[in-house]
Amino acid sequence: MCGIAGVISKNRPADREVLERMAAALAHRGPDDRGYFTEGDVGLAQTRLSIIDLAHGHQPLYARGDELVLVANGEIYNDLELRAEFERDGVRYQTRSDSETILHAYDRDGEACLERLFGMFAFALYDRPRRRLLLARDRLGIKPLFLAKLPDGYAFASELKGLLPSLQRRVGIDADGLVQFLHNQFSSGRTTILRDVERLAPGEAVLFEDGRLVRRWQYWSALEVQPQRLTQEEAMEAFSPLMETVMRQHMRADVPFGLFLSGGVDSGTLLALLTKYGDQPVRTFSVGFPGTATRDELPPALEMARRYGSIHTEVRPDRDEIFGHLAATVWAADDLMRDYANIPTSLLARHAASELKVVFSGEGGDEVFAGYGRFRGSATERWAKGLLHPGSGGFRTSGALTRRDRRRLLGSELRAAFQRVRQPFVDAWRACPPAWSTLQRMQYDELVTALPDNLMVKADRMMMAWGLEGRVPFLDHRIVEFGLSLPDGLKVAGGRGKVFLKEWARPWLLEEEVSAKKRGFHVPIGEWLSGDFLDRLGHTLPALPAIRAWFEAEEVAHLVRAKRGGSSAATRVLFALLQFALWHRMFIDGKGERPPAQVDPLDLLAG
Repeated sequence: MCGIAGVISKNRPADREVLERMAAALAHRGPDDRGYFTEGDVGLAQTRLSIIDLAHGHQPLYARGDELVLVANGEIYNDLELRAEFERDGVRYQTRSDSETILHAYDRDGEACLERLFGMFAFALYDRPRRRLLLARDRLGIKPLFLAKLPDGYAFASELKGLLPSLQRRVGIDADGLVQFLHNQFSSGRTTILRDVERLAPGEAVLFEDGRLVRRWQYWSALEVQPQRLTQEEAMEAFSPLMETVMRQHMRADVPFGLFLSGGVDSGTLLALLTKYGDQPVRTFSVGFPGTATRDELPPALEMARRYGSIHTEVRPDRDEIFGHLAATVWAADDLMRDYANIPTSLLARHAASELKVVFSGEGGDEVFAGYGRFRGSATERWAKGLLHPGSGGFRTSGALTRRDRRRLLGSELRAAFQRVRQPFVDAWRACPPAWSTLQRMQYDELVTALPDNLMVKADRMMMAWGLEGRVPFLDHRIVEFGLSLPDGLKVAGGRGKVFLKEWARPWLLEEEVSAKKRGFHVPIGEWLSGDFLDRLGHTLPALPAIRAWFEAEEVAHLVRAKRGGSSAATRVLFALLQFALWHRMFIDGKGERPPAQVDPLDLLAG
């Protein structure tokens, strides 16, 4: 697991000093090593977190003499299978690094190699004789990759902060990205918070020749999944060997690994499988908030840990630790994302990284097997929502900004951008084949918006900020294809979601764990955003130039009053404004420097 960055120009040599600053901004993603390549107008950089072939996996990696050059982030899970095939055909490997397989796959099949690589990855491969640079991102968008348009070319990086040195202070805020963050919790699609900077989409590749972008294409799409007519028994028989293969491949590492354990079906199933296929007790980590009104995950997680003999750690942050860690998580995410759970996830990662380099987590189970409550709303409810907010079948219609917020809080540029705020969800809905069911459309919408641009931001950035790799087996594309292909009735039935997975996992879980209502992961921000901190927030935000440039600052006082009256909508908007102010202070006013792990966020804004 690593960070990658690079530049490609039309008419000037790659600047090694800029590459070094780009790599320095990504040092947290790869604290073990750094490597560079420059040739003419192409420059590549990589920061390495050593997971496989600790001694010999230095990047860039080379093949075909030195004609092919690679920097990569992630894991190729079918490396051993491809390696055995390639070696039978006479390929000679130089390392045990799974990333080297990317080079040999490209050497054999060109860009078509992407269809053979199973894993989570983002990489840049330079074909020196052809002066071609290939960028690619994994099928589900587990690993990030951003692309910036420069006056004389392009730059790319694993995180936005890695692009800042190449932008040379030509940094502007994208109104669409900002209003999507405020209303939807995250920006989505190609849109980011920075103007002229976009994401590569999940399953997308981009090809450059002589500094020019000549082709971009989707090499994989969930839209190509074909439905299967299966009974529960037939599905279970097919799924068991598939899940075993996926788990065994995901467990390949030269370092020990752990698990983030919530006590739910997804993480509980992973604990059972890691114990079954592993040869040592699993290290597990859970977080909770005893003494608050939030339902605590610690007791069910502890019960699971005891049952499977894991070595268990509980993290119990209080209000001061949560708020004190906020700035660190805003810095880590850097493409703004409001999810309260970023903070405890980062604290968990910080604890786990003190002893491990790899942790598993259960992200994806609810998207792939339809576990969320929003998948089970009535047709009448969706119809009514669709009348008010057309374009997505009544799905993903609500957001944080009230009518008053849109009218009185947003500045003119944001009010104009709000007209497009739901476009990513509408585009995803409309892309689905007409024959697809409503449930399939909702799943697809989640898989191409909230999953890569919200959930995976949390899973990747909050862990990699501490040099910790996260592995998410439920998002292996083979599992995703299987889950999407299941009949609707094996996913949602009788008011229950995730029916198939719960029945399949029943041998490893207690009945109360299988039948428990989906809890979600809640952080008591609304309970804690009160008292003196709320008063200080109400005084601090309106005075900030960043707030006054984009918002009607006087409306903050109304939000504070609404929050005192118990408004959850006001909580979300105030928290988003605080995050934006911190982000602006670090990345627009500052140079992207990492803040302390614990700092009063309002003191940071005042400093």
